[in-house]
Amino acid sequence: MTNHYGKLYVVATPIGNLADFSFRAVDILKQVDYIAAEDTRHVRVLLQHYGITNKLLALHQHNEEQAAPGLLEKLQQGLSIALVSDA
Repeated sequence: MTNHYGKLYVVATPIGNLADFSFRAVDILKQVDYIAAEDTRHVRVLLQHYGITNKLLALHQHNEEQAAPGLLEKLQQGLSIALVSDA
């Protein structure tokens, strides 16, 4: 039996200038099923700038114990997730 797990991408955001975001990063965010972000307000601005409408999930130090199992389940179902870091 073959398992087909989803993919987890880690995507760093540009510091200060949205034009510094790479084409590859934009493509990944457009292709994934979910985008998990530490700061959804900051990432929402970035997504709106590039016309990206994928589902946005919050994942930060205050909810990681509750949110992580759901993300792992999505990956086990074969879905793809981009973890966006603004650090």
